Amino acid sequence: MELTIGHFCCVLLSLCAGLASGVEITSSGPTSIEKASGQSVKLDCQFNLDSVDTGPLDIEWSLISNDNQKEDKVVILYAGDRSYDDYFAQMKGRVHFNSADPKNGDASINLTGLKSVDSGTYQCKVKKAPGIRSRRMLLIVMVKPSKPRCYAEGPTQEGKDIVLRCKSNEGTNPLQYSWDKTSGGKLLPSSAVLDPVGGTVNVRNASAGASGSYRCIASNRVGSEECTLYLNVTPPPNTAGIIAGAIIAVLLFLIIIAIILFCCCRARHRKKYEKEICNEIREDVPPPKSRASTARSFTVGSQRSSLGSMSPSNLHEYALKPQYDKIPSDEYERPPSSVPLPPPTATRMAGPNLSRMGGIPVMIPAQNRDGSIV
Repeated sequence: MELTIGHFCCVLLSLCAGLASGVEITSSGPTSIEKASGQSVKLDCQFNLDSVDTGPLDIEWSLISNDNQKEDKVVILYAGDRSYDDYFAQMKGRVHFNSADPKNGDASINLTGLKSVDSGTYQCKVKKAPGIRSRRMLLIVMVKPSKPRCYAEGPTQEGKDIVLRCKSNEGTNPLQYSWDKTSGGKLLPSSAVLDPVGGTVNVRNASAGASGSYRCIASNRVGSEECTLYLNVTPPPNTAGIIAGAIIAVLLFLIIIAIILFCCCRARHRKKYEKEICNEIREDVPPPKSRASTARSFTVGSQRSSLGSMSPSNLHEYALKPQYDKIPSDEYERPPSSVPLPPPTATRMAGPNLSRMGGIPVMIPAQNRDGSIV
């Protein structure tokens, strides 16, 4: 009994397999395709129908999920002689059948404006009862490298290690970098060490011969971009000269500051001195002479002249004029007042005082009351 049931199952499976073999997919192209973002791709799916396939034709393209717990996403569908391309919102407007009438044996689809999120495994399933066939294809959407940036790192001086860097911010890995020199000998310096993955060139102990134009190319399997860099290797600076120049500049600056301070202090001192001179009372300077003092000076000078010209013959006449023997005092310079002043008394001048004033001492003989010489 068990043998009979097993035999029956085998016959039934064979019959189903025979019926399912009516639809055949004839596409033999690559099952893995790499494209750059922004490009378009055709996923090929050609098929043939058998006379035993009498059911309606259904064509379904789906994006297989990497997680078995999640359902596959239907991308586009053909059923009932009509196509439906709005199943997958992420690709809406970017996917359509390659043939206007897929039932003629062309179930291929075209994807336009590829994005990196479009990468994945796509399955083409053709069903026409009782036959069913499917084909899977792997699509890898790669991002073309963006334009890299070239720059030199470190001091570009002779005897130093100079690192040339090239970096592309966008692009699907793996990215490869290559450097070449576009001027001079068009060969990298002999001391240069290239890192194709990191995009660097380390020029050790650089010399003047390393100067020139360099080009870096960033590439992956779907495209490439490049940038250029001009390297100018300069002699090392004169450190001693720079230090000496800095010291001289500092000294000159200090000297200028000192001169400015000296001039300011001197101008301030001079202004202060002039102010003190204007406010100072000079005690050693006599007051200006009045007219009375001038008259007295004139009288004294006249007496001196008279005494200097006297001779023995006119001694008697001089004695009778006592006013020549008097020197005006300060009392004559006093201004008149309402109170009567006492009569002035005649003062006699001593011989030494007379000599000091420039006069000549003269001996006057004594006289009696009647005027005779004793």
